[in-house]
Amino acid sequence: MGIPAGAGRLLGSGRTADVYALDDGGDHDGLGDHDGPGGGAWVLRRYRDGYGDAPAEAAVMEYVRGHGYPVPRVRAAADARPRTDLVMERLYGPTVVEALAAGQLTAGDAGLALARLLRDLHAIPARRSTDPAVRVLHLDLHPENVLLTPAGPMVIDWANTGEGPPGRDWSMSAVIVAQVAVDDDPRAPLAEEMLSALLAGCPDPALLTGPDGGLGWATGQRAANPTMSPREVELLGEAGELIRRLLA
Repeated sequence: MGIPAGAGRLLGSGRTADVYALDDGGDHDGLGDHDGPGGGAWVLRRYRDGYGDAPAEAAVMEYVRGHGYPVPRVRAAADARPRTDLVMERLYGPTVVEALAAGQLTAGDAGLALARLLRDLHAIPARRSTDPAVRVLHLDLHPENVLLTPAGPMVIDWANTGEGPPGRDWSMSAVIVAQVAVDDDPRAPLAEEMLSALLAGCPDPALLTGPDGGLGWATGQRAANPTMSPREVELLGEAGELIRRLLA
């Protein structure tokens, strides 16, 4: 699939998508002002191999942004744009991981920031469900999906978003961080410190490990994720044990 006219250099690549600079000089379908954290610049996020549903992702992002949640603005999709393409505001600033590496943020502060973002997200009513126990979930909120912009932390990569009990979101974030904490990785001590702070910010440990907790669900989802390496899948059992130990 070719890159649309106006797309610039490749800014980054993840497991499922590539991000390109985009500057077509237009009004971006009536978004008008350019005073957000991106300063009016835009990027194209293009999913690979048929992954992703950009219109659905954009709808959730606009919904939570309407409730004051920190996400980049998205550009209204043209009918001819592939479902793999999401155009959104360009953000400037390091990820939480990059800020940690540069000594701009402590692991404890990073964990508390993730916890605060989860709590704030789960204060928003579900977009579709009428069940008061159901909330909008990110389901991939980890340090590489939070950018520290001049306007504050901004949450990106909503490809896995859904609705359900908040414990699933807490559990997914915890498992992702715990997989690094139990690996043979120089970042493991920082990851465990971050995980401890994240769990300390959880309003109720039962959200993860109670009878209806999300920890088993999250480890199952990670195990079934085709982007996981065999090594990452191997670490899930130990990651779950670490989470339970820190919550005990």
